Amino acid sequence: MTGPVGGRRDTAAAEAGPGPAESAQRTPTPRTAERRAPTGPTALLVIAKEPVPGRAKTRLAPAFGAEAAAELAAAALADTLDAVLAAPARRRVLVLSGEPGPWLPDHGFEVVAQASGGLDERLAAAFAACTGPTLLIGMDTPQATPAVLAPALAADAWQDADAWFGPAEDGGFWALGMARPDPRLLRGVPMSTERTGAIQRDRLVRAGLRVRDLPRLVDADTPESAARVARAAPGGRFAEAWRRNRPEGA
Repeated sequence: MTGPVGGRRDTAAAEAGPGPAESAQRTPTPRTAERRAPTGPTALLVIAKEPVPGRAKTRLAPAFGAEAAAELAAAALADTLDAVLAAPARRRVLVLSGEPGPWLPDHGFEVVAQASGGLDERLAAAFAACTGPTLLIGMDTPQATPAVLAPALAADAWQDADAWFGPAEDGGFWALGMARPDPRLLRGVPMSTERTGAIQRDRLVRAGLRVRDLPRLVDADTPESAARVARAAPGGRFAEAWRRNRPEGA
């Protein structure tokens, strides 16, 4: 189901002013949406969860608190969406669990609801709704700039590749692309394990696909990895939110 492009708060909430997480989402930065988004041969999908306290970045909550963890999640998502807007794509889709918020750019994105089921089923459903070259990324790697994504989005990205794979340092993956999306290649892959990425990549190879790799990135899932991500992209919203909320001594 396609949702609105751009979140709106109700009148009462607007009169009350922004909360802590919303303040981070509204940090003034240059908006890519104000420029014409570049085009390319690949559909670019972002799979994400609405940054709600108690539901977002729960592994950060013990160190940062639930509100600050949600603020970090909102900042990571905003950085990711800005990177996607600045990268060449023929279509940009936010595959969202929850509702759009002020972190969503005013223009440039289709918003669709995530399917039900486990993560493998939700990823498979996202690919099933696409035709032609498609690259899907998550919201946990706000250091993924257009330059990092560039090899999989170039005009010749699919000449020597049937799939693109972005490994994560925790054993998972942060990006997955297929020239011809096949949801069967995701269903049944065990998620959130140290072997998830290896199993998923092996699925692609065993299907006879020529797989090329994107850089290995770290997910901002733990206090330690969040600090690494903030240092890797010090000028982003995520880094600013991390500096504002980091535990003493971090």
